[in-house]
Amino acid sequence: MSPMKLCVPGDKLCSTDDCRPGTGVYMRHGYIYSSLAGYVLRKNEGEELPVISVVRETETQLLPDVGAIVTCKVTSINPRFAKVHILYVGSTPLKDRFRGTIRKEDVRATEKDKVETYKSFRPGDIVLAKVVSFHLLMEQLIFWLFTLDLPAQISLGDVQSNYLLTTAENELGVVVAHSEAGAQMVPVSWCEMQCPRTHTKEFRKVARVQPEYLHA
Repeated sequence: MSPMKLCVPGDKLCSTDDCRPGTGVYMRHGYIYSSLAGYVLRKNEGEELPVISVVRETETQLLPDVGAIVTCKVTSINPRFAKVHILYVGSTPLKDRFRGTIRKEDVRATEKDKVETYKSFRPGDIVLAKVVSFHLLMEQLIFWLFTLDLPAQISLGDVQSNYLLTTAENELGVVVAHSEAGAQMVPVSWCEMQCPRTHTKEFRKVARVQPEYLHA
């Protein structure tokens, strides 16, 4: 990660040919600008363009980066995706609320056409996932671009962000789930968990959990 520098809202940071936008920035006419006062962070992601973000000093270590393993809580599901709140990055708890989406096609690596969201996750499940990408909600971005009325101070919690997540690895998926009887279920296979009280089995995309990611 390159050294950090300070910036204020509206500062031109770089061209979109040089970086991809992360948090705390917006794009306009081929350039990336800061949307808040804070520190500029650049992080290389393999062979792709680096991700550029702007965060406040107190949040420099609390930003879900592309490629990070995150712990999330499922808030809602539909046939196309699951919505989550991101609780941890690695083993670090987040102070601000970050929202994420796990699309049906990103649930597992094989037989993607056979995935059913409700057989993979349920609201309240705790899930390990990997960050694939980040974007601002379109309505907020449009508001900024057309009014050019950038707030003097924007916290990460105020910016309505959304992270695209994946569980398409053996180590990723549901780590904690409760049955309809209220008991914490036990994994019995990669696609099922069982209630210890009723012995009823429920479908889940089960993670092969590594100890350092157990927070619940």
